[in-house]
Amino acid sequence: MAQSFDMVVIGSGPGGYVCAIRGAQLGLKVACIEREHLGGICLNWGCIPTKALLRSAEVFHLMHRAKEFGLSVEKAGYDLGAVVQRSRGVAKQLAGGVGHLLKKNKVTVIMGEATLAAPGKISVKTDKGGEEVTAKSIVLATGARARNLPGLEADGDLVWNYKHALQPPHMPKKLLVIGSGAIGIEFASFFNTLGADTTVVEVMDRVLPVEDAEISALAKKQFVKQGMKIMEKATVKKLDRAKGKVTAHIETGGKTETQDFDTVISAVGIVGNVENLGLEKLGVKIDRTHVVTDQYCRTGIDGLYAIGDVAGAPWLAHKASHEGVMVAELVAGQKPHPIKPNTIPGCTYCNPQVASVGLTEEKAKEAGYQVKVGRFPFIGNGKAIALGEPEGLVKTVFDAKTGELLGAHMVGAEVTELIQGYVVGRTLETTEAELMETVFPHPTLSEMMHEATLSAYGRAIHF
Repeated sequence: MAQSFDMVVIGSGPGGYVCAIRGAQLGLKVACIEREHLGGICLNWGCIPTKALLRSAEVFHLMHRAKEFGLSVEKAGYDLGAVVQRSRGVAKQLAGGVGHLLKKNKVTVIMGEATLAAPGKISVKTDKGGEEVTAKSIVLATGARARNLPGLEADGDLVWNYKHALQPPHMPKKLLVIGSGAIGIEFASFFNTLGADTTVVEVMDRVLPVEDAEISALAKKQFVKQGMKIMEKATVKKLDRAKGKVTAHIETGGKTETQDFDTVISAVGIVGNVENLGLEKLGVKIDRTHVVTDQYCRTGIDGLYAIGDVAGAPWLAHKASHEGVMVAELVAGQKPHPIKPNTIPGCTYCNPQVASVGLTEEKAKEAGYQVKVGRFPFIGNGKAIALGEPEGLVKTVFDAKTGELLGAHMVGAEVTELIQGYVVGRTLETTEAELMETVFPHPTLSEMMHEATLSAYGRAIHF
């Protein structure tokens, strides 16, 4: 006999497990189906283990700067295997935590591969065979995977995707990274810091192309200073693979050149996991591998929702989690607010870090706003200088007519932690007046957020 639930969530990543827990909190009988690892890509192969790797690289970088701080370190080195082992341990710990949270909230976990057999009916293929599950509401939280472009396919030996890069079979000597979005630039930053001769190829006209142009330019300047080679408006047309060597054919400025590398990381985007779920049979609309939804994550099929990466951009764990909460509350009969895309922050954990929320200066002008722009450099902040991190910028964009904070953009040390102050401001629909009147603690990096607001109105004190 089929098990019956109020809500079944397919996938246990940061969207799925959060949705399941919130549903259980609201009194729903909930099941979560997972085909591989609790915690999904984020905890096991994405957000968390990459941050662990990047922390090791950051410490290694600081070891080489010890003399600046009056310290001495002899023969600074690293053990790549141990660095990776620490990263995997962090991921394992957190994935175990997800299992504990689901159990604590009385969510039934079913390990297996799910297919939608009919509206409200799910077939699950498990190690023990199969079982049927029925639910009033079903939430797709199946996530996404690395995109493979023809000729650039990952093989795990010479050409890697993010999974291979998280467990590298060797330390690259000469590395090519294709794509300078968050995934590409984070791996470029990690391996470059550990000593790889790193080249980044970006098809757009600048690295980190979704960020504010001024922030991208400052980040690029630091990457180049650290030894990276950046090729913009460039395309890798094909890869010739030989023993221990990859020859990349790179087109730039109408000409094609070849360069040899021992390792290539392909970071050219992601595709939604929509296959083998039975979606087409149910009439679910799919656009470029992503399930089409409305602002409440409804698919148009009664009782069927899609959240997180499988539902499209922005492909961010925190966006997935909030969508999960919203859907659980909808299913439970509550009336949650839809998520506003321009209040979702983006963070890239390269060195230097990059973070942003809302409209860039360019996008704000394109949208017809008259803007006031504020800037405050790290070199004007006492805490930044004391930390030995004087390179960076905090930038604000305000509506000149209303004072609304339209966007905020940062590059520099720990900006991924700072950005949340502006995110809260945008959620509360703050204007420059509230930010100006807020007392920021001294000495902190956060004072630059105050100064960048003051700067937009010609009132900056320290620069």
